[in-house]
Amino acid sequence: MDIIRIQREFSDAQNSFAYVNLHPTIDGKVYVKAALTAASQTYVFSVKFPDAYPNEMPKIFIETPAITTGPHRYNTGNICYLHPSMWNPGIHDLKFVIARTAKWLNKHEIWKRTGSWPGKEVKH
Repeated sequence: MDIIRIQREFSDAQNSFAYVNLHPTIDGKVYVKAALTAASQTYVFSVKFPDAYPNEMPKIFIETPAITTGPHRYNTGNICYLHPSMWNPGIHDLKFVIARTAKWLNKHEIWKRTGSWPGKEVKH
């Protein structure tokens, strides 16, 4: 886990999003907690960085309100905001991850109303 890169990306993300906080973990790592609003619903989520970050994409867990049903979620509870094969550590960063989470949340809100996930999907 590249902590220096995460700190730099965190500073950059703070300039683009209203609520983004960096938190230490007990084991010396870090995670980000952020909030976004989609369809007048505020969602709080955490961004968990894998040990291989930036070569492996972070995992997003929606904390509040809890999302227990719906497509594009893994059995472990994290959301599928990007197909893992599309992750590119040379161009993707924390701002990208938060922006993709915003897109996922808006699509989730549409799915809740219509029962249909908007846009193209990559099966995996």
